[in-house]
Amino acid sequence: MSKKLYVGNLPYSATDQTLTDTFSQFGSVHSAKVIMDRESGRSKGFAFVEMSTDEEASNSINKLNGTTLDGRAINVSEAKPQAPRSEGSRGGYSPRRSY
Repeated sequence: MSKKLYVGNLPYSATDQTLTDTFSQFGSVHSAKVIMDRESGRSKGFAFVEMSTDEEASNSINKLNGTTLDGRAINVSEAKPQAPRSEGSRGGYSPRRSY
């Protein structure tokens, strides 16, 4: 069973491939995705990496959390499930709102 990890405090230079190369030292990487800002197209400074097993994920957390990547100390932890979005949480027009 695969396990998803959160990687925070990334340098803006980090790419999906950078993360894949970094985490593959500790096991098989299913996916690595740097989260990008829709407006600017620039990294938001965090990513998600999916490792093949719980053991590989734990090993990655232990070995990489607090280490430096391109001059920044990264945070690596187990990803928490995404909270459900409430209606209107994305901003913009809401038909229930009175203007």
